[in-house]
This record gives sequence, C-alpha cells and structure tokens, in this order.
Amino acid sequence: MSRPKVVASFLSRDQEFQVMQAADAQVAATRAGFEIAVLYAEQNAVQQIHQLFKYIHAPTEERPLAIVVETVVGEGLERVARNATRAGISWVLLNRRVSYLEALRKEYPHLAISAVSGDQLGVGRIQGRQFQILLPKGGSVLYIQGPPDTSTAQERLQGAREVLEGTGIELRVLEGDWTAASAERAVTNALRLKSAENLRPDLVGAQNDAMATGARDALLAIRPDWARVPFTGCDGLPEGGQRLVNVKQLAATVVAPSNSGPAIDLVARWLKTKEQPPARVVLTPTSYPPEEELRQRGPAGRPTGASRP
Repeated sequence: MSRPKVVASFLSRDQEFQVMQAADAQVAATRAGFEIAVLYAEQNAVQQIHQLFKYIHAPTEERPLAIVVETVVGEGLERVARNATRAGISWVLLNRRVSYLEALRKEYPHLAISAVSGDQLGVGRIQGRQFQILLPKGGSVLYIQGPPDTSTAQERLQGAREVLEGTGIELRVLEGDWTAASAERAVTNALRLKSAENLRPDLVGAQNDAMATGARDALLAIRPDWARVPFTGCDGLPEGGQRLVNVKQLAATVVAPSNSGPAIDLVARWLKTKEQPPARVVLTPTSYPPEEELRQRGPAGRPTGASRP
C-alpha cells in the first residue's frame, strides 16, 4: 500500500526560516510514515495557487491527505482552501490568522482544518522589551515590518507597540517582504530621501533576521558612521540569528519555533484518532539572549566593558 501523502508549501527557498520549516516538515512526515511533497512559492502568490491546484485537481487516488501551507498573501487563499476541503483534503495554515477557517471546520468536521502559529503578539512583545533594555532612556527605532497584509507582521508590530507605549521609544516603520533584499531596498530608499538628514536611529529592529541583515548592509554602506547602532531581528535559527548575536552583528533576536513539524504531527494525530484537531495551535517564542542576560550586556547589547567597533 502507498503511504499517505501530505503537501507542504512554503514562501521561498531564499529564506532560512522557510528552509528550516521545510526540513522540519520532512522529519515529521518521516516520523509519521507520510510521503511528503515540499513546494516553494518563491514569494509569488499566483505560483503558489497553481502549485496547490495541481494537487487538488489530481485524480482522487493521487490527491494528498492534507495540505500544510504558509500563504504568500495574508488572506490565506480562501478559494484554494475551499477547493481543497471540497476535494476531501485537510487544510492546515501556518502563521496565518484568518476568519474563514471556522466555517470550514463546521462544514467539514471530518477533516483536519486548523492553524498552527507562533505567538506572534508574544514575538512582538519580546522584541519590544528588547528595545527597552537596549534603549533605557528611550529613543527612535527604525523598524522593518514584514508584508503588512499578513497577520504575522500585524501582530508582531501590535505586540511591540503595546510594550513600548509610554516608554519614550518611537517606531519608524518601513515595509519589507521577509527577505534581506527587501529590507536593503527599503532602508536605502529611506536614507536617500531629503528628510533622512534627521533620520539617524538609535536602534534598528526587524521582524526577522534576514531583514535585519539587509537593513544592516544598507545602513552601513550608506552611513558607515552609524556603525554603533544596534540591530535586532526575529526567527533566531541556531546558524542564523543566534549565530549573528554570538558574533555581535545583532544585539538580540527572538527565537520563533518551527510550525511545520507540529502541523504534520497534528495531521498524524487526526489520522489516527479521527478527532477534529484544535482550531488553533500557538507555539511560544523566547528571547535570545534571555532578557536578563541582555540586561547584563548593557544598553548596546554587548557584554559590559566590551570594546566597541
């Protein structure tokens, strides 16, 4: 007998967090005894739709058991989800909060329809507290947000603003698309404006580590005299954000757990028990370094007494 198949769709193979999620999904699928097809949309919503419809419209015996997907667009591809569930395919969203899932769960209670996400408000709140530690006297933060139509970007910004209210720390928000290149463009364009003469930030914070590195490259290329400005990010992969903190290219990051492995595990439990999974599974982020250790490093995010560049 052939093994049950799942399809896992991710944003781009150029993003380290997406590649990590793909690897995590493959490990979880192997553990569950599933065959898995990993897709990358390369940040193209139309391409992602075509890729998924290929599996949804396949002959019945070739259709996957479930689709696990982080959608390029923030609305979560409702039309694709409805076509998938109508075809008997379970649908699990990653890192998206959308309203249509509840209706699908009521219409198809025999399928695994759910959303698995990190606590994005929690990510934003942790990053906001990191800003407070690094800027104890207040100041300005050049803040690079992900695609503003996505719940992940919205909630990370909301969480940061909640923590920073009344602290004297102000955010100047620029928009990226989770890639280093997008942040580099956004910062480069902002610094070329005439109004940028008074832009100098006290800190640069990005909603993921890739955008933090892109922002850092742009800022240091155009304004090398701003080299002491600390940078922070999110995602915190061991060989990504955590390594950048360890080599002092970032002052801090937020470790966001992979969602794809838990999503595959959710499908595996559903297949075994046939019980409808929770509507939403939320995973807990952590600060790197821990907030107390960051305080000990001092306002610049370096160990107290460390030499500056």
